[in-house]
Amino acid sequence: MRGLVSNKMRSLLTMLGVIIGVGSVITLVSIGEGVKSSISEQIQGLGSNLVLVTPGKGAVGMNASSMGAAVSELSYEDALAVERNSEAVNSVAPLIESGANVEYQGETKATLLSGTTESYGEVRNSPLAAGEFFTTGDIRGYRHVAVIGDTVSRKIFGRENPVGKNIMLNKVGFEVIGVMEKKGPTLTIDNDDRVFIPITVAEEMLDTNQVNMMFVQAGGPDLVSTAVAETRKIIGTRHRKNDFVVSEQEDILNTFQGIMGTLTGMLGGIAGVSLVVGGIGIMNIMLVTVTERTREIGIRKAVGAKKRDIMFQFLLESIFISALGGMLGIAAGFLGARLLDRVIPRLPTVISPWSIAAAFIFALLVGLFFGIYPARKAARLDPIQALRYE
Repeated sequence: MRGLVSNKMRSLLTMLGVIIGVGSVITLVSIGEGVKSSISEQIQGLGSNLVLVTPGKGAVGMNASSMGAAVSELSYEDALAVERNSEAVNSVAPLIESGANVEYQGETKATLLSGTTESYGEVRNSPLAAGEFFTTGDIRGYRHVAVIGDTVSRKIFGRENPVGKNIMLNKVGFEVIGVMEKKGPTLTIDNDDRVFIPITVAEEMLDTNQVNMMFVQAGGPDLVSTAVAETRKIIGTRHRKNDFVVSEQEDILNTFQGIMGTLTGMLGGIAGVSLVVGGIGIMNIMLVTVTERTREIGIRKAVGAKKRDIMFQFLLESIFISALGGMLGIAAGFLGARLLDRVIPRLPTVISPWSIAAAFIFALLVGLFFGIYPARKAARLDPIQALRYE
């Protein structure tokens, strides 16, 4: 202890690798766990008893195809067929999406245009903050009515009540009849930055009858599997080819959790490399310490110290340095995670106890492993030669 205190700067530099390593593991794993938790909440918040239908081929609905990599062959008519012919299905909300510009009194903002049906709010568990959602009559009558998200409302209208106001979407006039309740972001995606219009009007404006995805709500938790089978059968009969994917909410959640678990492990592993580098630093300093204390080792051996006593002395010092560095690293990891929360609010962090325990134990093992060689070298010194060392 006196040796470490008397060489404060050297001791701190020796621990620096361990501090950075433990802090990095905790911070990066907390990012991975935070993203995993956020995605899980968002998927669970899509709605209850939900089944997702997307274009393309694959095991899970939210694959590359749903991000626009595959050409959609799904249509509004497919959604109507599922709603009419499946006894297990309660409601279906197809979605046509495209970028759009919304204008109001000279203010212009880029947003996401979403064409859907009257079932969207119920299926997606998205209540209104003001006004009302469009109806079946609005859809059949091709009425130019719109329901806007919270972000659009604040950016375009400020504190003004938007209900009843007229806006322009891609130079086409619409009346705002409702405002969606704030849903919050998913990572960098703002779920409130969108405008909903009747799906028939969206088809006309975008000159398409292809939907990006369909949200299917089963009649209850026990009917989800039946809804999946019936939806797959009904759409499959209409398409006669495997150009769509039907997924349960649980499948999507498990897939994302698996992916994020792997990524979190990779982040922790990458950060763990710096712990190994820190261990090499500890070994180098311990070798210097052995050289500096050669006469002390000779005196101890001369008065009866055994090899194991000398080895224990230096191993204890190495482990102590690692433990102290690990504790400081835990504090650094906590601060790093909290700082990220403040600086980047959309990048959530969740500090998990297992990452703290794993990082600290690994730091101790690194200290033990890289302390063995210097300790063995000290224990093997010949006492006569050690006493004569200057």
